[in-house]
Amino acid sequence: MAHRMLSFAYPARFNRSRALMLALSLALVVSACKPKPDADENDKKAEAKIPVEVALVTRGAMLASFQGTAALEAEATAQVVSKSSGVVLQILVEEGDRVSAGAVLAKLENDRQRLSLKQAQANLRKVENDFKRQTELFNRKLIGSDVFERVKFELETQRASYDIAQLELSYTAIRAPIAGMVSQRLVKLGNQIQLGQTLFRIDDFDPLEARVAVPEREMQSIKTGQDVQMLVDAISGQVFTGKVARVSPIVDPKTGTFDVIAQFQDNGSGLRSGMFGRVNIVTAVHPNALLIPRAALLGEGRDAAVFIIDGSTVKRVALSTGLTADGKVEVLSGLKAGDSVVTLGQNSVREGSEVQVIAQKRPPQSDPAAPISAPASDSPAPAPSPAPAATPVPAQAADEDKQAG
Repeated sequence: MAHRMLSFAYPARFNRSRALMLALSLALVVSACKPKPDADENDKKAEAKIPVEVALVTRGAMLASFQGTAALEAEATAQVVSKSSGVVLQILVEEGDRVSAGAVLAKLENDRQRLSLKQAQANLRKVENDFKRQTELFNRKLIGSDVFERVKFELETQRASYDIAQLELSYTAIRAPIAGMVSQRLVKLGNQIQLGQTLFRIDDFDPLEARVAVPEREMQSIKTGQDVQMLVDAISGQVFTGKVARVSPIVDPKTGTFDVIAQFQDNGSGLRSGMFGRVNIVTAVHPNALLIPRAALLGEGRDAAVFIIDGSTVKRVALSTGLTADGKVEVLSGLKAGDSVVTLGQNSVREGSEVQVIAQKRPPQSDPAAPISAPASDSPAPAPSPAPAATPVPAQAADEDKQAG
């Protein structure tokens, strides 16, 4: 029995539908795998912006100063010594008392000196009477000139003896040679005093002086009359003001320093000789300077430059700088007030880089009358210059270091 193969024929419309469905499926798969062009472009732009911190360029007072340490000492100091010998009978002052020049501080026994004065006075009266008689005789030409001259010489001698006796008696009263305060009493009642022995010390605290050793490189900037501030350890929280009184014209070859003497008026402020403190000599004041943070600088001297914000990008600007102090730099040319300079992240950008500002600060302002804030070294050398700001690590370099680790 013969078998017949059966065959089926698909209609042409069915084949076209199947091909269309297959093409549509492929189109959907390709569309789903392909990223959106707008989102990809925005992501690339966001990734290209470099985060930075900026500060405004402002105007304010700029100070240049030198800081050092010194001990206060009285301009006038006197050791009161005895010009006579004897026992102390009276002490009229104590330590801390203020005295005027010539005031009696103590008295010594004076019996011998008083008797010597009486004897000199009696001798002087006798010689004066003799001189009167001899003068009358000489005028009448009854005696020769040699006799008259001898009597006259004797009179002058007795007058000198009388003056010496008076002086010796006055030495038994111990007097202050200068006005000031009794800072030391070195004698007690009843002590036997010898000639030349020190009895008291007197200090004149108005004015007080601070002698500061300054490096020779500052010699051209320190002049007499400049303002000086002093912060004394013993009187916390109070700043004393004075002036530069004298500047030594020579430099010590052993230390490379010269002496600057500043004077401070007492005015009942409590300053005393021997107090130790920090001295700040203001060498220059620019009251309306253009200021930027030191951290914004990319170089020093002729190479000084900063990056400023220009729209959404940065621009490198060369500067001419002046004074530098307390983390601030004076700008002489190249910027204007209100400009924004990059203070953090400037090492990660270049001319025209797009940036994103994440913080904006103002540089600190200087006050010419502000108290000393930075402690000074115990040595006479000047305080070291502020250390440069830490260089921020670029984001790309940080990622590479992370991957390498």
